[in-house]
Amino acid sequence: MAPLLPLVLVLGAVAVVSAWSGPASTKFAIAFLPGLPKQAAFEQYTGYLSVDGDKHLHYWFVEAEEADGEKPLVLWLNGGPGCSSLAGLLSEHGPFRVQPDGATLTYNEYAWNKLAHILYLESPVGVGYSYSDSQEYNTNDTEVARVNYLALKEFFRLFPEHLPKDLYLAGESYGGIYIPTLAEWVMQDASLNLKGLSVGNGLSSYETNDNSLVYFAYYHGLLGNRLWADLQRFCCSGGKCHFHKSPNLNCTAAMVEMIHIVDESGLNIYNLYAPCAGGVPGKFSYLDGTIVTHDLGNSFLWHPSRSLWRQSLLSLGVAKRVRLDPPCMNTTSLTQYLNDPQVRQALHIQDEAPAWEICSFTVSRGYKRLYTQMNDQYLKLLSSGKYRILVYNGDVDMACNFLGDEWFVESLQQKVEVARRPWIFKDEDDQDQIGGFVKEFTNIAFVTIKGAGHMVPTDQPRAAFHMVQQFLTRQPF
Repeated sequence: MAPLLPLVLVLGAVAVVSAWSGPASTKFAIAFLPGLPKQAAFEQYTGYLSVDGDKHLHYWFVEAEEADGEKPLVLWLNGGPGCSSLAGLLSEHGPFRVQPDGATLTYNEYAWNKLAHILYLESPVGVGYSYSDSQEYNTNDTEVARVNYLALKEFFRLFPEHLPKDLYLAGESYGGIYIPTLAEWVMQDASLNLKGLSVGNGLSSYETNDNSLVYFAYYHGLLGNRLWADLQRFCCSGGKCHFHKSPNLNCTAAMVEMIHIVDESGLNIYNLYAPCAGGVPGKFSYLDGTIVTHDLGNSFLWHPSRSLWRQSLLSLGVAKRVRLDPPCMNTTSLTQYLNDPQVRQALHIQDEAPAWEICSFTVSRGYKRLYTQMNDQYLKLLSSGKYRILVYNGDVDMACNFLGDEWFVESLQQKVEVARRPWIFKDEDDQDQIGGFVKEFTNIAFVTIKGAGHMVPTDQPRAAFHMVQQFLTRQPF
């Protein structure tokens, strides 16, 4: 998510893992989950993966519904940077969905744990119920990759029975940075059986994301001919357009206008054709003396006005806490459920643990983005010839639009194995439907999902399930 911005998105047993004695399967198991009409038949666990002495990353691990030896293990990370992976579990592809009352759960017919064991990790430290003893939450891309690798190693120490399983790394949104950088660590560890990685609506390149967004917005009817003409006149020359960080001030002015329409006018940036929860937002509002904003950094769009607005808000010096919610999304029920005292108790959350929030303002504000593109990481993975890679995008997302990721995959210049074509899945009436389009290269595929936004499994759960099933079983799309 969020995405988180995407975003995309639990809860822990005890602060210090070493305090336990006995097998993890008995110490971290969820015995009873409030709100379910019937308790789950599969096993699930929550706890902390403690690394570097003072960092405690919270996880929620759900085993596959049919836990046979062939099921792989998937690590899932939502984005932000600074948003909890529990959003992925409870609102996207986990076994449960929180209902609008914030108190009850329903089973998700298209849960991905029908296909795999899934480890939802709240990362970086400071997100959700993850914390450090020092309460130091400034971090960056390379540090997050290192800590996530150590957390994964700690998970296998606690659950050694899962170590031999095929391992896949998956995420969405800023997971486009998290997953390839983590994969660089994992691929060097012979004890881990890495088989592939998957990134949904990911940030793979700031430049291609920005440049492609202009075309996406114009050809979806958002800009109009006057603004389009200005963008062409001031940002393009020699047959090429450079919307991303153009030195031309007139181009910058046109980009500011374009970004205002896409990101600040009240459109749902995560799904162009979905309504904006709460209606058209204002710049910010106050709640109990605290500034409440719709977005302080979950959007990956570069433009001067966003940076200046964000800095002006930070400089106000108000409020001890700022609520950081993805724009146009209603996270009330999810937040209410995870902060219910009975739920906290069921999930072994300590009394002194902070209230759960979908995104951490502290982490987002202190996060240093070190990479502008992921070409080197993908090329390193592809050069090994060992891993299957899936890059997928909902085709009505504007936060990380499909065209930018399509351009990115094309820029890797891999051999085309299957030309671009529709892919098919069965609907509820067992009728063939077009799920989107796919182009397959050697060891990497680019897939679009028709009618889905930033959080693909939320918008098109059945099509997303089929896509992931084909990926994990190494079948053609």
